[in-house]
Amino acid sequence: MSVPDVRRGLVGPVFQARPPSRLLTTGEDGRPRARESTIDAVSRRGELRIHLGAAPGVGKTYAMLGEARRRVERGTDVVVGIVETHGRSKTADLLHGLEIVPRRCVGGHPGLDELDLDAVLARRPEVALIDELAHTNAPGSRNRKRWQDVEELLEAGIDVLTTVNVQHLESLNDVVERITGVRQQETVPDEVVRKAAQIELIDITPEALRRRMAHGNIYAAEKVDAALANYFRPGNLIALRELALLWVADEVDVALQRYRSEKEISDTWETRERVVVALTGDKESETVLRRAARIAKHAGAADLLAVHVLRGDGLAGPPVGAVARLRTLAEDVGASFHTVVGGEDVPAALLDFARGANATQLVLGTSRRSRLARVFVEGIGARVVQDSGSIDVHMVTHDGAGRGLRLPAFHSGLPASRKVLGWVLAALMPLAATGAGIVLRGVVGMSTDVVLFFLATVVVAMVGGLGPAVVAAVVGGVLLNFFLTPPLYSFTIATAENLLAIAAMVVVAVLVAIVVDRAARRAQQAARARAEGALLASFARTVLTRSDPLPRLLEKVREAFGLHSVALLERTGGSASDEWTCVTSSGPVGCMAPEEAEVDVEIEDDLHLIGSGRSLPAADRRLLEVVGGQALLALRSQRAAAEADDSRRRAHATETRSALLSTVGHDLRSPLTSIKAAAGSLRDTSLQLPPADRLELMATIEESADRLTGLVDNLLDSARLASGTVTPLLAPIGYDEVAGRALVGLPGADRVTVDIDETLPDVLADSGLLERVVANAVDNALRYAGGAPIVLRASAHANRVELRIVDSGPGVPRHQRDALFAPFRRLGSALPSDRDGATGVGLGLSVARGLTETMDGTLSAEDTPGGGLTVVVSLPAVPGAAVPDPAPAEAAQAPGPPAPSPAGSPSVPSRGGAR
Repeated sequence: MSVPDVRRGLVGPVFQARPPSRLLTTGEDGRPRARESTIDAVSRRGELRIHLGAAPGVGKTYAMLGEARRRVERGTDVVVGIVETHGRSKTADLLHGLEIVPRRCVGGHPGLDELDLDAVLARRPEVALIDELAHTNAPGSRNRKRWQDVEELLEAGIDVLTTVNVQHLESLNDVVERITGVRQQETVPDEVVRKAAQIELIDITPEALRRRMAHGNIYAAEKVDAALANYFRPGNLIALRELALLWVADEVDVALQRYRSEKEISDTWETRERVVVALTGDKESETVLRRAARIAKHAGAADLLAVHVLRGDGLAGPPVGAVARLRTLAEDVGASFHTVVGGEDVPAALLDFARGANATQLVLGTSRRSRLARVFVEGIGARVVQDSGSIDVHMVTHDGAGRGLRLPAFHSGLPASRKVLGWVLAALMPLAATGAGIVLRGVVGMSTDVVLFFLATVVVAMVGGLGPAVVAAVVGGVLLNFFLTPPLYSFTIATAENLLAIAAMVVVAVLVAIVVDRAARRAQQAARARAEGALLASFARTVLTRSDPLPRLLEKVREAFGLHSVALLERTGGSASDEWTCVTSSGPVGCMAPEEAEVDVEIEDDLHLIGSGRSLPAADRRLLEVVGGQALLALRSQRAAAEADDSRRRAHATETRSALLSTVGHDLRSPLTSIKAAAGSLRDTSLQLPPADRLELMATIEESADRLTGLVDNLLDSARLASGTVTPLLAPIGYDEVAGRALVGLPGADRVTVDIDETLPDVLADSGLLERVVANAVDNALRYAGGAPIVLRASAHANRVELRIVDSGPGVPRHQRDALFAPFRRLGSALPSDRDGATGVGLGLSVARGLTETMDGTLSAEDTPGGGLTVVVSLPAVPGAAVPDPAPAEAAQAPGPPAPSPAGSPSVPSRGGAR
């Protein structure tokens, strides 16, 4: 649906609804229910005004306090029942000057305080401020939920200003969980919110909200990184914003429809463009629907409603499967599909639906009746135009317009056994009716004889269809006239009534037979459609679920159609050649050219699906054409996958070989050169080196050897990861413990600050591998952060614990993030570095990511708020450990997506640069 034009910024749309008349509470199932209020009756029920937030931090409480201050300035008696500032100074400033009711300590526990409901009721202000409507009260409170406290205040005649976020609406809880990965534990029933006197949407753009978060206006600085990377991701915020806008727009629409119903307003109010398109189910329906979609788009993305009106008699209807196809097409063009029963007055049903939907435009296909036919019956379109009133009607032309009436098909759809039985009954039933009339001639009258012959005709029509029914009617009329109608034993028709009786029997026979034949055809079509649908679904599952689907697909085709063999032939010498190659087959291929096959379906000019064993009817050939399309998709997918795998292998081999030659050679030579030069100086007897110089040369040898060892370790680890021979030994371990060990002996570790909460849950990881991962990530930050400080922080969420290596250096452009973790890649070599030219072969982060994935974790990079790069190590928490909510109050962070875990093996920590 489209969203109404609302004001952006802090304040969104405001609408009013009818307040409830009884107090709501919750039952054992947690759902709201009405109960009698325990508060003395008052002259009026208080009004509830809700500030609905699209996301945490958009400014709901700020807006509520601003409204309260404006009311105080107008002389209104306002008190603050409970407001949560969450440490936000600007929100706290607005509380100054407002009367605050002290909170009530629950259960005698200091710090466990809640709204003092009795104190607010005793104070009896005009307006009370109650923050966070979805809040769950502490055990020992009178009500389980804060919205129940609000209901008591409203029953007492006190107006209430409150706040709630869209993710706390109960109907949207599962949707929010799929979007953010977080299931909200505190919810409020939608009907409580809907019955508010006013709902005001508080909304800002995701970019503005993230800036507010980065500036520290919502959460404390140590929680900003985790919040921005999880719950407050741009995609999450956009989705939550759209949910809020659509929910409020729907409520505005409901309020409008309620008002129109109460005031009995049937005229169209053009508050929003709505286009209704009427579909018959015939061939022109697709043309009409597509044209209606264009009309809706040109009307400013108007709502599009497709409606199919069913006739009440059930005899006339669209072809089998047409409605299902239209429903699918309606979904593709963004329309909602509706079916209504219109009885015999289809135009009235269509206009009633359009007016009920408050439609502004109605789209119809032009009549298929000829001009002559429209002289006698004006048609649906003419009636709709005549009675549409303020609704604009569009008549869409199509190929079938004005082609005249289509007569129903009279061919029988009955099985052969029923036809034979029908002919037998056509001979016997009139004779039986005649015999009964002769035997009962003195007992029953002429009218009973006519009824018996009518009964015989109907029975024959029900069993045998049109042909036997007409014969039975004619034979019965002749026998009735000859044996039972005066003058007896004569074919003379004495009165017009006798002729009318014979004609009536023929008409009844034809009408009943038409109904029976149509029902039989529809049953046959339905049975065939079910069988074809099951076959196509089976073929589709084969194509989608198997890695090599073509052979199995052809085997299923051969079994389903009873063919001796089925093959896919491809022309090999171009369109001018007659050389064909069998791509794949099922069964022995007896022919190698399409013209030799008994079944030939052309998929493309150079690709044919052939079969041998028997010829297929036209209906089966049409089904086989659909299968040919599936075979083509499977073939293309198979070849594309093979080409992609081959290209990836060649590209990876080429890239690895080039990178290895260009980087490893230099980085191996440099420490070897240093070692050789220092060792040569020490061996030279002609050099009289002082002790200090000799120690420096030995230190150079040791440092170069360490660099060489780290390089070789990275190369070996990279090779082991590629071959899948690394097996981690998983055990519980804390990030604080690993970080301390990883920094030991790391050059420049004095620039690293460890800010990890020791109460966080342990992660399930290999201690040695995790130490290596942290060391490589920190070493990479030290190399390329340009002297900026490094901070290690950790947070837990949704059964995972994340370690962040945060630097405020130059950062890495977004489009180069993936290259950070590629082997033999070094980015930003021109960046300032305080570490000897930022040496390394670019394996540090590549090895770190591989080791992390072997432990069922992920290693990713993201922007540091304010500039820089943050490397995030995410690992699963120990099963059963309590994972705290990293975000205070109303929001939580969504986890990053887990990555697949290849195999790996523990190794001794070492260092390596990668950026």
